[in-house]
Amino acid sequence: MARSLHSKMLIGVVGGAVAGMVAYLAFPGHPALAGVVKYVANPIGQIYLRLLLMLVIPLLFSALALGIAELGDLRRLGRVGLKTLGYTVLVSSIAVLIGLTLVNVLRPGDGISDELRTRLLQGAADRAASVAGGGGVKGGMDLLLDIVPKNPIAAMASGDMLAVMFFSFFFGVGMAMTHTEAADRLKSVVQGLFDVSMKLINLVISIAPYGVAALLFSLTATLGFEILLSLAKYVGVVLLALALHQFGVYSLAVKFLGGMSPLRFFKGVQEAMITAFSTASSNASLPTALKVADENLRLPKDVSRFVLTIGSTANQNGTALFEGVTVLFLAQFYGIDLSLTQQVTVLGVCILGGIGTAGVPAGSIPVVAMILAMVGVPVEGIGLILGVDRFLDMCRTTLNVTGDLAAAVVVSRGEPMNDGATKN
Repeated sequence: MARSLHSKMLIGVVGGAVAGMVAYLAFPGHPALAGVVKYVANPIGQIYLRLLLMLVIPLLFSALALGIAELGDLRRLGRVGLKTLGYTVLVSSIAVLIGLTLVNVLRPGDGISDELRTRLLQGAADRAASVAGGGGVKGGMDLLLDIVPKNPIAAMASGDMLAVMFFSFFFGVGMAMTHTEAADRLKSVVQGLFDVSMKLINLVISIAPYGVAALLFSLTATLGFEILLSLAKYVGVVLLALALHQFGVYSLAVKFLGGMSPLRFFKGVQEAMITAFSTASSNASLPTALKVADENLRLPKDVSRFVLTIGSTANQNGTALFEGVTVLFLAQFYGIDLSLTQQVTVLGVCILGGIGTAGVPAGSIPVVAMILAMVGVPVEGIGLILGVDRFLDMCRTTLNVTGDLAAAVVVSRGEPMNDGATKN
């Protein structure tokens, strides 16, 4: 009997990780293993990831512009937008509070031996500089102004997702307001771009099990679990917080706010969760998320396109949670006691960081650097967690993408389906 795609992807995840661990244990540091990773596994995984990312811009533009245009009534657009914003702020706040509470209760940064502390600090400053030292993090008015692109094509070329989303949003509003024959033809062209993008996405997703296996093999064959064990308490707290939010908060949200069975929801989004885990990129997972929202969850297309495209950058609960846990862990590691006021500041910045962080691998690291500097924690501490960040990035991206789909379920409740029926 033919296996479903998500079953094949799960086999790819497990098979790639196990094969990588076996290779790491059997041939530690062997040049042949390094060659297999560099010239075989890593290129296969990167090609798969690049194929997904290649299609993100045309898909994001067409999906968001169509989603807004198909909402039709601008009052409905305002209602859907306000519901999305309110839900995002609420759930992101809960995520960060879960993380901060667990760090304060379990205190993963305390009790680290001097020997382990010295070993973890070796090279930390250099590793931190390589990630957080280039160009800094924009904030305040600069961040606000950069959302409005001077050149939308340049924004697309540079991968500035917030600017691309603003242009797509503005373009969709224009299509919704213009009722001419030429505008209708333009809308058909944008619909054609979306259809072609989705067809190509389906082709790329068909090779996903192989790409996923290659990505996981490269990760585990290179790092093993040694670094994971060294920072086990920190990793454990992050995973516990992510699990509580994933299966606790989202289950309650989709049941009581979205009117959908949590079992049906999680069964329907498995494919998107596996894609998110393997790629560690909300942007790369957007195509799969749109697919499962339409085919498995049966959500109104206009609403799901709007919520999911916005959410791929602006609704990152896992990122906000991770940033809060990491800042407090590093404060504990350095013996710095953050006051309640400072922790409230961390809470607020993490919520904003979850909205403005790039939906790409390691996109939250520069934001963590900014928050550390704000509260007086040595920025070089970032170097401590870079060894485990790829694994945690995969986990928090899974939460981010699941959260986008949960938001789509919640916002879709009470909105009319594309055929005129109402989503209950």
